[in-house]
Amino acid sequence: MSQIISFSADEEFLNGLEGLIAKSGYQNRSRFLRDAALYFSEIKQRGELMSIADDVVIEGHLVVHYEHKEDQKLMVSRTGNVEIAAYHHSSRLGHSCHLSVDVIHVKGQATDVRGIVGKLQNTQNVDKVSFILAPMSFEECC
Repeated sequence: MSQIISFSADEEFLNGLEGLIAKSGYQNRSRFLRDAALYFSEIKQRGELMSIADDVVIEGHLVVHYEHKEDQKLMVSRTGNVEIAAYHHSSRLGHSCHLSVDVIHVKGQATDVRGIVGKLQNTQNVDKVSFILAPMSFEECC
């Protein structure tokens, strides 16, 4: 069930809010504010990958863009305490017949995930490595 929430803001903020919502690709003000609040709260509580305490268990996706060479296929497998839940490889993206992307769903301690990111960033022909944290869970699952 939806409930109405109201808040006060200065005129300058309110004047820019609609533009900010549109530039962010939202068509619904309530969803934009909901997502912004959740994102802000998560960053304040957990931080980005590089600032999360070493022993905190995190889950998310590694997205690796790289130039696929004949003698190179990028593979990430179980490494220490990092679990790989899913792995997807795509090649021949866009206009280049050599561009590949791997999306890897990982779970492990922040220090171990950072280690994998660092290794991938220093792998020959890797163009970009991103890590997208999964949303925080407010309840225990399964």
